Amino acid sequence: MKYAIIGSGKIGTALARIFAGKKIEVAIANFRGPATLASLTKELGSSVVPQSLQDAYNAEIIFLAVPFSAHKNVAKEFKQWNGKIVVDVTNALHVAPEELGDLLSSEVVSQAFAGARLVKAFNHLPAAQLGTNPSLGLRQVVFVSSNDVDASATIATVASELGFAPVELGRLDQGGVPLHVVGGRPGGLLFQNLEKLG
Repeated sequence: MKYAIIGSGKIGTALARIFAGKKIEVAIANFRGPATLASLTKELGSSVVPQSLQDAYNAEIIFLAVPFSAHKNVAKEFKQWNGKIVVDVTNALHVAPEELGDLLSSEVVSQAFAGARLVKAFNHLPAAQLGTNPSLGLRQVVFVSSNDVDASATIATVASELGFAPVELGRLDQGGVPLHVVGGRPGGLLFQNLEKLG
């Protein structure tokens, strides 16, 4: 399985650091080009591979780690996302509800990424907390939500391989609602840093 992170800000870097810690290869890309990511590779090691957006698109699982306002710019880079799993790590924290048209932000993102299988995950914690070591014998919880059952299960497996305890919440418009900003207010699972035995 090939993984790519699109976005090299705080959350993209946090995800790259988690992959590097498990020595799982992951590509990372941004709009400025792979040369701007050389220092990150030097810091995190050879398992984090800077790539162009075009090369990162070849991954089967793509983590969308850009500001919510930039998701359309990423989506329009390619006409078809060909069944790829896109993990929506964005949060629409400063977006007026009317801009979303009464939809969840992940539903808006899903519309932009034609053909993708969208999963909401890894978005509920600030970058500084994501992947921080919990107490001995515990794992940090990552919530997973998708309208695609198989895609949700795949990302839950990836979360486990990265050292997290995945909790699948079901569909976006059901269990996944607390992972979103609804009516301008953060859902109840945003910013909850939970741990699970094992």
